[in-house]
Amino acid sequence: MSHAHRFFAFLMLFLVFSTEGAVYGHYSAHCQFSSYDGHDAVFLEQVYFNKLLLMQYNSSVGKAVGYTKTAQELADKFNSDESFISHQEWKISLCKSNAPQVYNVPLDLVEPDVWLRSVKVADSRHPAMLICSVYNFYPKQIRVMWLRDGKEATSDVTSTEELPDGNWFYQIHSYLEFTPKPGEKISCVVEHASLMEPKVYDWDPLPDTGMNKIIIGVAGMLLGLVFSVAGLSYYKKKTSGRVVVPTTEAGVYV
Repeated sequence: MSHAHRFFAFLMLFLVFSTEGAVYGHYSAHCQFSSYDGHDAVFLEQVYFNKLLLMQYNSSVGKAVGYTKTAQELADKFNSDESFISHQEWKISLCKSNAPQVYNVPLDLVEPDVWLRSVKVADSRHPAMLICSVYNFYPKQIRVMWLRDGKEATSDVTSTEELPDGNWFYQIHSYLEFTPKPGEKISCVVEHASLMEPKVYDWDPLPDTGMNKIIIGVAGMLLGLVFSVAGLSYYKKKTSGRVVVPTTEAGVYV
């Protein structure tokens, strides 16, 4: 029986006779690298039961590691087995040799998803902050900038690096701290290879709860003023036709 078959046979026995009542097992093996030639490639094998990591082999460590008593006993047996060590070395060499082929696989351009929102900030000289979050784009190269009344904003702007999602896509987040000005137009602009031209996302302050309350309050005051004026006009109109006539009875007027 090969080493791989012995390994999986043990896993099946462990699953059936586990005193921990395990009902779900998961095994994964994959290569990780960020260089074209694969010189930094890492081979990682992991075994889970009920979402608990029991054992893993990481080529950067060079040995199997167990995270329970039973799993560590098994890991020690693997580490003392020359066939296991040689087999793992073959796997890491396979990762390194195949890295260039992976990099040569063409991937389609993927247009980003953009979410523009405002948040309150503490301990800042500005009372508000806008966040322009750009998700699920490929390739990695992208430019995100801010416009204030049509001019690029360079102060009070910070951004993250392009962050990998782990599925060949990327995300980036840009922040603009600002003090709201009446009538000012603020936009987030995204430039990417998947776009025929830069896309402009305008910030609409109307959804802001505080602004809505102010608008509703002002509208209520104006509406109340209109009804007050209309009521006063009606009252004057009704009373303008009445004439005060003196009578001879004890100075009573009607």
